[in-house]
Amino acid sequence: MNGLSKWRPDGLASRFTLLLTVALVVANLVALGLMTVERQRLDRDAFQSREVERIVSLLPAIEAAAPELRRRIARDSSTRLSRVDVRPEPIVSATARDKASASLTAELAAALPDRDVRAAIRVGARRDDVGDDRADRGSHHDARTVIAVSIALAGPEGARTQWLNMVSRGRATRPPGIESEVFLLVLGVSLICVLGVGLAFVRRLTRPLGALAQAARAAGQGDRTAKAPETGAREMREAARAFNAMQSEISQFDAERMRMLAAVGHDLRTPMTSLRIRAEMVEDEEQRTAMIRALDEMTVMAAGLVTYAREGHDGEQKVEVDLDALLAPLCAERGAQFKAQALPKITGRPVGLGRAIGNLIDNALRYGGAASVTLAATRTDALVTVDDTGPGIAPDRLEDMFQPFVRGDTSRNLDTGGAGLGLSITRTIIAGHGGTIALENRAGGGLRAKVSLPLSGN
Repeated sequence: MNGLSKWRPDGLASRFTLLLTVALVVANLVALGLMTVERQRLDRDAFQSREVERIVSLLPAIEAAAPELRRRIARDSSTRLSRVDVRPEPIVSATARDKASASLTAELAAALPDRDVRAAIRVGARRDDVGDDRADRGSHHDARTVIAVSIALAGPEGARTQWLNMVSRGRATRPPGIESEVFLLVLGVSLICVLGVGLAFVRRLTRPLGALAQAARAAGQGDRTAKAPETGAREMREAARAFNAMQSEISQFDAERMRMLAAVGHDLRTPMTSLRIRAEMVEDEEQRTAMIRALDEMTVMAAGLVTYAREGHDGEQKVEVDLDALLAPLCAERGAQFKAQALPKITGRPVGLGRAIGNLIDNALRYGGAASVTLAATRTDALVTVDDTGPGIAPDRLEDMFQPFVRGDTSRNLDTGGAGLGLSITRTIIAGHGGTIALENRAGGGLRAKVSLPLSGN
């Protein structure tokens, strides 16, 4: 099954072309088969009518001759494909039961009334059935139609009945090469004409689909300004119109959400600053320390909200980014190991990417004690992995780590982390570049963060 899928066309135009080609070939083969069957039927009918006329015209001449001359006249009437003879016994003992034989017998009986007529028709006869045919001596069996007829001859009263026996074989079917050449010519012309029109139609049909797919890819990379042209057939226009409306609604929703988060984070700073000042005036040191610590946690969360809102609605323009030049300084500043197995370039926002990868390195250093960054590439993507040597994360919590305010350390100790927005911000930035991020526990211990980003031009 995989082998067939490998050779199966992937594009709509190529699949349509293959389907149309197969349909045309099958239709032409069926038409050729029907034409061949019909031609053979017409040939048999013509052959049968010709033999009936021959028998009807020959019989009076033989009956008019003396009984001793009849056999000579019959022998002289024989041809290469027809043997005529007069004998005391019929070669057809009874009319065959098939429809064609009964029809021939009825036709002869109508033309020759008051005579005992017997006929048999069959397809595929040996050469010996019609006599010595040297021209066909190399073939013992073929598909020619053979007609055998026995008719009782009129004679003097009391004389023994004589029978006119005739065995005729139709001409061989014309060589198939002629039909093959005609068939190939007709098939070629029909393929060129129909495929030409079909491909023009498919190209016109798929052009809006390609534009819609391109707009969808841009939207998947976070570009809410991407629109699909509302052109083409009615269904294509409706799909593009629905996509554009969806883009507008998502853009408005994102903008409102980010504005709300930024406003909440910003507005919380003033009352928290006032509360901190009041908390520092509390005389009980234990209560003062607890209140200040709680306010510091709230301050970190508010700052994280503002950052999350800003990163989700970043106005930085996309440019070509050399990941090696971007990651090497990040790792050097944080004391992380860096190894580049490839030097891929992508189209993205360098500041946002630096913050996203920086968050992963910071997490590895904070929770794992050490960070190792590797840069590699496939044919279509740049791959960045960040490994640490920490305790890892429970498998059932790996995906939850990307949710806002979720931390690996559930105690919310400020010494071991922030508000739990770092990975959420990182995923938002990576998704805005059309990439993916995943966490997995390493076999030798520690956690691995895997980032995939599409290369420039993909």
